[in-house]
Amino acid sequence: MRQDWLVCPHRALDDDLLHAMVRRLFGLTQDEAVHVLPVTNLADDRLRERLIADARNPVAPRQFLTFQQLFGGEISLPRSPNSPELSFDATVVEVVPTEADAGVCLGRYGVIEMQTTDTHGTYRHAVDALRSALDLHADDFGEQVSAHPDWPGRRVEGPNISNVFKRTFYQVMFKFQITRRASSSGCILALPRPVWDSWQPFLGAPELVDMQDGTHRLRARGDEAVDLSNLAPNWIYVFDIADAPPADGSTTPIELQLVVATDAPTLSRLALDIAPNNAIGESDAEDTIINALRRRTGTLVPGIE
Repeated sequence: MRQDWLVCPHRALDDDLLHAMVRRLFGLTQDEAVHVLPVTNLADDRLRERLIADARNPVAPRQFLTFQQLFGGEISLPRSPNSPELSFDATVVEVVPTEADAGVCLGRYGVIEMQTTDTHGTYRHAVDALRSALDLHADDFGEQVSAHPDWPGRRVEGPNISNVFKRTFYQVMFKFQITRRASSSGCILALPRPVWDSWQPFLGAPELVDMQDGTHRLRARGDEAVDLSNLAPNWIYVFDIADAPPADGSTTPIELQLVVATDAPTLSRLALDIAPNNAIGESDAEDTIINALRRRTGTLVPGIE
């Protein structure tokens, strides 16, 4: 099946998706207004004063600041002798009024991780082609790229599917765990549909259970019920690029397809218990490695057990 694979995380985090995730993290309704501002915008006196005034206004939208690579820098966990250094793709923090004066302070924070994919080959030749095209066709760059689809794909060999899960899983588990505290509103992992599909064998291809509230839970195949004993504030958002671009030539929108409520223990069981059992078999008699060894050796020593 043909799928569009995203390699740039900045392409995926559009305003509609970002606002939907902020509402989910902070327990707001999906039609409740929010104001999400990159922290670097606070250098503008007018924007800073407006944010402070709105944060103190009970009828104004809730106010949030974001920290990202290009907007104030990623928030990082410093390395220590007994813990690793990790950074967050996007950190969202609420700005709330103080009680004692006319000021504001920072409230809870939430973490958003955006996992796209890398590719085999190199991006260098594609980047060189696009830069040259921009120099030559500054006025109609978009139309020229559409007419020459080989430019952005020059010597890019396709998605590195086997590497996506392995490169992401530990970080996701770690960040799901560290946001389980009162100062945090949780963590969201946002995945393009092709990446989510590529994850399935690594999770034992779990069933999706519709919770009738706009979210789903993961259930290992063969389990009779979904474990609801630990509803941690963590989610996986699955999105895709719309099938057709807008008629006005604007950027093709991102469409949210699935919201999965989950936590690190659930993902751990699926990835480290269920999937390995599926791969090697439940019993010694089903051990796929032993069976492969017997087949290979049997060509040299007939009848070996």
